[in-house]
This record gives sequence, C-alpha cells and structure tokens, in this order.
Amino acid sequence: MVAVTTAGSTSAGSTSVGSAPAGARGREADVRGSGLASSNAKRTLALVIALVVLAGTVALSIFVGARAISPEVVWESVFGSRATEEHVMVLELRIPRTIVGLVVGPALGLCGALIQAFTRNPLADPGILGVNAGASFVVTLAVGIFGFTAPGQYVWFALIGAFLATMLVYAMGSVGGGTATPLTLTLAGVAISAVLGGFTSAIVLKNIDALNVTRFWGVGSIGGRSMEVVLTCLPLIVLGVLIALYCARSLNALSLGDELAASLGVRIRSTRILVVIAVTLLAGTAVAIAGPIGFVGLMVPHVVRWFVGPDQRWIIVMSIVMSPILLLAADILGRIVLPSGELRVGLVTAIIGAPVLIGLVRRKKVSGL
Repeated sequence: MVAVTTAGSTSAGSTSVGSAPAGARGREADVRGSGLASSNAKRTLALVIALVVLAGTVALSIFVGARAISPEVVWESVFGSRATEEHVMVLELRIPRTIVGLVVGPALGLCGALIQAFTRNPLADPGILGVNAGASFVVTLAVGIFGFTAPGQYVWFALIGAFLATMLVYAMGSVGGGTATPLTLTLAGVAISAVLGGFTSAIVLKNIDALNVTRFWGVGSIGGRSMEVVLTCLPLIVLGVLIALYCARSLNALSLGDELAASLGVRIRSTRILVVIAVTLLAGTAVAIAGPIGFVGLMVPHVVRWFVGPDQRWIIVMSIVMSPILLLAADILGRIVLPSGELRVGLVTAIIGAPVLIGLVRRKKVSGL
C-alpha cells in the first residue's frame, strides 16, 4: 500500500523502491492487484463513469421533486427566469439543496474514509470520534440555553462542538503519557458520544425550543439551508479535503503497522493529528450545515474499497465523487416516495443503509484496509 516513488528520496508517507523492505514491496503489489478495478486504467475508467453518474444525479435533483415541473420550466429557471412560482421553486429550493448535497456529500464520505483508514476498521463510522455527538450537544446548548434558533446562528456552535469533542477524545486517548492509538481513540469516542448524547436528551426533554430545533435539524436534511451558511463553511471543507489528500500516502503506510510505517519515514504522530483535524473539519462542517446524516460515511468508502482496492489515494478521490451521488439520490427518493410531503434525507440514508450494511458485512470477502 506504500506509494513507490521513482526517485531515491523518502518523505513522510512515501518511500523509494530501494529503501522499501521486501514485505512492503510485496504488499504494494497486492494492493495494486486488489479490488474489481485491478489496474490504474480501470480505476480511471471507474472514476470517469462515476463523474458521469454524478452529473446525471445533479440533473435529476434539479428536474425531479415533490411537485411536477415541466423540463422546459426547469431549463428556463436554470438561466435565471423568475416569471412564475415554479421558476422560483427551482431557483430557491431545488438548486440550493443540490448545491448543499454537492458540498456535504463529499465531506461525509471523505471523513468516513479517513476514519476507517485511521482506525483500521472497514466498518467504522464518522461518528466514532464523537464529532456528531459534540456538534449536536453544543447546538442543543445554543438553542436551549442561549436562545439561538436560526440556522445561521447555531451553525457555528455545531463547528465548535465538533472541534471540542474531537480534542476531548484525543486527550482521553492519550491519557497516561502514551500516544493516542486507533483503539484508545475509538474507545474514548464511544464513551464521549454516549455521555454527550445523554446530556443532549436531557436538555431536549426540558426545553421546548431545543426540542423543536433538534427534531428537524437532528434528523439531517439538505433542504432549506441558507447559501450564505454553505459558502461560509465551504472553505473549511476544502481545507479538510486538502489535508486528506496530503495524508493519503501516509495512511497507506500506516495500514502496514506503526513499526513498518515508521521505518518507511512516516511521521505517525503528525499524520494522526492531521487526520483528526481533517475529520473534525469535514464531519463538523457537514453536521453544521445539514445535521447528522448517517450511513453515507460508512457505506461509500466501503463500497469504493471493493472496487478500487485499499489504496487510500484512490479511495479518497472516489469517495469525493461517489458520496454526493448517494446523498442526492437519497434526497430525490425522499421527495417522491410519499404521496404528500417528503422524507428527510437522513431518514432515507438510514433506511437504505441498514440493509446495504448487512449485505456488506455478510459478504464472504469484506473489503479490507
């Protein structure tokens, strides 16, 4: 899984052919041959197909909704027409929620891929580090105690909560003077999530305003979100994506084990800190914008690994493309599945995700890391 460079130098997360141990070179060959797409040419083709599917899903998200609108009207709306109520619906409802899906989807899928690589658990979930629980708890505090009920107000509290929860988990995972490991961070994340979840429930049960906000925001939805909030949070997601891309090779080396990764020149502690920062930015911002949406970060990286193998460089790129496909498809399904009204996307992903997850787990050959 270690990236092999043509030069003789070794940097963090990469190594040269001459310096790589024989076992690492053998594992590298295994990685390149694993997955349904066993060559870079096939993986590139899969990426191109995924981009085409994403473009089609975006078009469907704009053209399909709970209310039937003719393609001609939708097309006119795309070019800015506001002549009728239907034009306004497309411009102010469908297009913004599609943009939210394109922003939130990659963040959810990518932070899931990072968590699974970081914990070496192919079925790990982004909430495993307590990010979702921290964001939900601080949003509940903001609404129930400080009275902030507008999304533009409590979005920043969600980011703060995600950051504080992640730092607390990392501190607990490092208790005793040792280095935080995937196991200690996972245990700390589960414990923090349980505690914060209990406090959140207690506040919600005592405060009607907090109940009303969390009842809708807590389910997860990409509809009705302000473009101002999305544009404000977008740089944080971009930063998280850049950090993830930077860490991809190091994560490949870490999958071989800490000792071998260190011998290959990987700065293990720095890599783990960067991954935690990236997960905080991606998951925290996604939760802040759309609320906690489950199963996207769990399913997409797992399925992607099945196709492209365990090379984190391909997993990261494919997750960025595949995640908004799943999120937008679930949102489209939620709009049309009921005769009146719609299902929020967080409910749809949960309904779809449960049987898919069972199927993935029951496969004879689960995609490994």
